[in-house]
Amino acid sequence: MRSAVQDSTSSGPWSSSNIVGGNDIARPTLTRPKYTGSLEQFKYNDLTPVIGREFDDVQVRDLLKASDDVIGDLAITISERGVVFLRDQDVTPTEMKDFMLRLTTLAGSPESSGLHVHPLTEEGSELGDQISMPVAFASAGWHSDITFEPVPSDYAMLKIHTLPATGGDTLWASGYEVYDRLSLPMQKMLEGLTATHDAKFFLDEAERLGNPIRQGKRGSPLNYGTSLSAVHPVVRTNPVTGWKSVYVNRGFTNRINGITRDESDVLLPYLFNLVTQNHDAQVRFKWRKNDLAIWDNRSTWHCATYDYFEARAGDRVASLGEAPYLDLSSTGRREVLGL
Repeated sequence: MRSAVQDSTSSGPWSSSNIVGGNDIARPTLTRPKYTGSLEQFKYNDLTPVIGREFDDVQVRDLLKASDDVIGDLAITISERGVVFLRDQDVTPTEMKDFMLRLTTLAGSPESSGLHVHPLTEEGSELGDQISMPVAFASAGWHSDITFEPVPSDYAMLKIHTLPATGGDTLWASGYEVYDRLSLPMQKMLEGLTATHDAKFFLDEAERLGNPIRQGKRGSPLNYGTSLSAVHPVVRTNPVTGWKSVYVNRGFTNRINGITRDESDVLLPYLFNLVTQNHDAQVRFKWRKNDLAIWDNRSTWHCATYDYFEARAGDRVASLGEAPYLDLSSTGRREVLGL
């Protein structure tokens, strides 16, 4: 199988007037990297036509020893398919952090970006500042991780080690597909807008827990302090694929800027409903013990299913990418694939 971006160039678009948003402190070092075909040695199954791929008998611990081509191709695959699943992983939190740093670097992350430190992470955490378990109230609805930061997550990895006998599935949805389902006039209108993402509820949670918010650098020099608020394009370009994606989410986006509140209150629920009501743009994953998922936060949303009573826990690490931007010359996924 040839990647859809195999013949693309690796030159950046930053000298072009087509770039909207972004930040020179956190811009990608590489765009549209070339797929080398190194992953074709592994067996895999695409779980839906739109989103999700599961690899057979692939261990993260082995991937840590693999060539840069393999890791780079995996990053491209994750960005194209939205989320990749690996079963029964024997990997430690430290190895997860090492792997994520290598993945995001080879995908072209800014030199200023590292692994994210969640604002609620306690100082001196036993597993390290960069390991967290997704916060329940942030995961109660569809969301992309940490979009309240000026430099949000590019990739995230979650390994579930404790889970109920049944229930607790996670769903992912494709931002590429939601963009492609909009009419051309709606696409063009949204491409001229930004939205405010906010997580000030973490301040209340920190007070309740008696732990101060992590105000220092949270993986990027642009992520600091207690504002926990950022403005991003409503439509952004994924630098790895060059595809456009809708980039608002129910968990953190509270209004679209530049239009009236009434207009924002109509548009945002409409976009949220496109995510929740189109099951053919989603993939649902049933976890087994020690399964692991890696996804691209720039172009997907995810949502845990709270239909269980027993313990469910795991380890998550999230890398930071670029400050979100829109390249007006980029295209939708369907157009590139000829669908």
